Amino acid sequence: MLLEAKNIDVRYGAISALQNLSVHIEEGEIVAVLGANGAGKTSLLKALMGVVKPKQGDVCFKGFSVLHHGAARRVSQGLVLVPEGRQIFVSLSVHENLLMGAYTRRDDPSREIDLIYQRFPNLAQRRDMSASVLSGGEQQMLAIGRALLSRPTLMMLDEPSLGLSPLLVKSLFDLLGDLHRDGLSILLVEQNTHMALACAHRAYVLELGRLVLDGDAKALAVDPRMVAAYLGS
Repeated sequence: MLLEAKNIDVRYGAISALQNLSVHIEEGEIVAVLGANGAGKTSLLKALMGVVKPKQGDVCFKGFSVLHHGAARRVSQGLVLVPEGRQIFVSLSVHENLLMGAYTRRDDPSREIDLIYQRFPNLAQRRDMSASVLSGGEQQMLAIGRALLSRPTLMMLDEPSLGLSPLLVKSLFDLLGDLHRDGLSILLVEQNTHMALACAHRAYVLELGRLVLDGDAKALAVDPRMVAAYLGS
């Protein structure tokens, strides 16, 4: 098992964000986490990444507990998060943003940056420009490219299609498919339920911090409960 959260609780003061939640992802999987706003999806990713510490439970990566490891150490172990809203450094150039993705490495990332530019030609054309001039789609490319430079085993993405046009959403999911075929495992938090279920092998559905549905993505896509709550007729 690549990543496992076991019976985790996350609280923000008196507010309970996750309650006794257990999820896992096997190596080579794409797993989607679905649910409405406030369901606890982002809190789950933050707990897995080490940004917040669960009040109870454990988080294991590659068979070992990482509960007491900070986010930087988890990145160096192969776990990376592409956060909601991209969170690129708008005061830096495109190239400098990519270099930030390699901050845990001790080797020269130049060759892999060249491969990122080959994958995302728009970024290559703007490599010396401020990241602030990028479109929403280009910012998402930059955020993903930056994450890839940490050489992840598992990439987690929080609402990557948010604010993108339908054409760019399709391109994004095509990219995720390509990255998966290249050997990357993916944990995807996404409100575009149709696209997420079409892309994923399995999915979890959260409501108010609790797990309410899980299973094979194709089976969930035709589950009457999913159709009624998230997919429409």
